[in-house]
Amino acid sequence: MRTALTVAGSDSVGGAGIEADIKAMSVLGVHAAAVITAVTAQNTQEVAGIHPVPEEFIKLQLESVLKDCDIKAVKTGMLYSSGIAETVADILEDHEMPLIVDPVLVSGTGFDLYDKPLINTLKKRVIPMCELVTPNKAEAEALSGIRIKSLEDLRLACELIGKQGSSVYVKGGHFDTPAVIDYLYLSSEFTKFEYPKLKKSGHGSGCVLSSFITANMAKGLDVVNSIIKSRELIQESISTQYSIGKGDPVVNPMVKIKGETDRIAVSDALDNAVNRIIDIIPNEMIPSEGINIAMALKDAAGPEEIAAVDRRITVHNGIPKRNGPIRFGSAEHLSYILLSVMKHHPSCRCIMNLAYSKDTVNIIEEVGLSSVSVNIDKNYISESVEKALSGMKRVPDAIIDKNPGRKAIKLLAENPGNMIDKLEQIL
Repeated sequence: MRTALTVAGSDSVGGAGIEADIKAMSVLGVHAAAVITAVTAQNTQEVAGIHPVPEEFIKLQLESVLKDCDIKAVKTGMLYSSGIAETVADILEDHEMPLIVDPVLVSGTGFDLYDKPLINTLKKRVIPMCELVTPNKAEAEALSGIRIKSLEDLRLACELIGKQGSSVYVKGGHFDTPAVIDYLYLSSEFTKFEYPKLKKSGHGSGCVLSSFITANMAKGLDVVNSIIKSRELIQESISTQYSIGKGDPVVNPMVKIKGETDRIAVSDALDNAVNRIIDIIPNEMIPSEGINIAMALKDAAGPEEIAAVDRRITVHNGIPKRNGPIRFGSAEHLSYILLSVMKHHPSCRCIMNLAYSKDTVNIIEEVGLSSVSVNIDKNYISESVEKALSGMKRVPDAIIDKNPGRKAIKLLAENPGNMIDKLEQIL
């Protein structure tokens, strides 16, 4: 299991901070290691007190985790003081992994969660070494030093915050707009994300969103796709927030667990397989339009219940690269072939396409894998595949599509792990 690290404060009411981070990362199948920077006495109405953890002990926590665990991504939340931020930066600058900074300055109930020198330390030491910083409006104003009253102000704030190379994702929940509009500043370009405005965002929304992003980056997604997947999920978390006290409701970081356990398992299995495919696949085995791997839910009834890599894996500058996250319904052609296979062999839930070559077909036979040749008519996919499989007692390891216009090899397997085993045999 992949491991991410959260460096943040503890929330005694359990709706934000370390407690929310751990839940959010766990929902995405990522183990959460935790370094606590401060202990708070708070509830849904107020922050009654803050007790910073001594800097030497924060250093000891960080060193203990980092020397033992293979951390794939780190997020910082509440750092509270300039001294703590310096300590964290001193340790993390010697380690190479994506760093996501959630610049926690004020609680959802309006209480300051930092001492004043912290902002300069964030700007000078922490943000320059991070991959992404995720401020809300007030935090963006504090970090940029300007008031944000217009879109031009927002753009300038992002440029100032990210002037040393960091990406900036400004959350739009605190802006007075009919919809929530978030902005991503990445590689000197701006991208707008628009979502319906829900009721009050609730206690812990910023912590949970940055933890979702960190978990997705720990799983190998890039900044853009991590944000897309995480932002969709936080929308669900906010819409299903619940009350535990007399004040603000808390967001629901566990929302994805409800009815989606199988989807999580399929997505995670494909994510792991894609990372391995990118490591081992030779360019000549990738079709010009790209390679993909798809997996179906048990008893899938249509393409919407089959997950694959959105926009496939293609070759960029001589290197295989995934172009999107794992998404259900994103590989229609492969899905229809897989659904036809599953009618005869329900346990076969995974399919992958390879570029056609006689050499690859010969290797498939030489290593003892079975195959069946089919002329798959794109207008009659199901009929073509079902006719070829009719009467076969076991599912073939590969379907060789001999259609002159789109020759290809489709590997079949029970799951992505079995698929990687077959691919490695062929290689």
